[in-house]
Amino acid sequence: MSDWDSTTVIRKRADKAKVARTEAEINAARRVSRGLLFQQRRLTGTALTNASHANTNHQRIAKLDRDDNVAPPPKVDVSVGKALQKGRQEKGITQKDLAQLINEKPQVVNEYESGKAIPNQNILGKMERALGIKLRGKNIGEPLTFGSKK
Repeated sequence: MSDWDSTTVIRKRADKAKVARTEAEINAARRVSRGLLFQQRRLTGTALTNASHANTNHQRIAKLDRDDNVAPPPKVDVSVGKALQKGRQEKGITQKDLAQLINEKPQVVNEYESGKAIPNQNILGKMERALGIKLRGKNIGEPLTFGSKK
């Protein structure tokens, strides 16, 4: 026999262990006993289910993942902007002065007055204390009272 007739196998893939998914495959593996690994999972009829995924609506979840409509974040109400402007003018200060009082940029004060800002409770609280008027909750624009009323 010459070298031309013989074949040399450099790398042979080892048989990978298979996972049996149906009862028929499990029974065949038991009969043949070829070293077929099988995992026993909770059987419901002939189909296997994973307990962590039971009772989930995958179509609904997939639809939510495909949905590109993201709701924009809420903006400051116009009444807050008007009350902010009125309180600032009553104190006789500019937007720049108010921004310096509350340690924010003048652009932030401008966005709140025009109603384009996303509400931040920390900034609103600083503005309330600086101007002495309510900008959150009920009675927006009324004088800010500290402590309890007796």
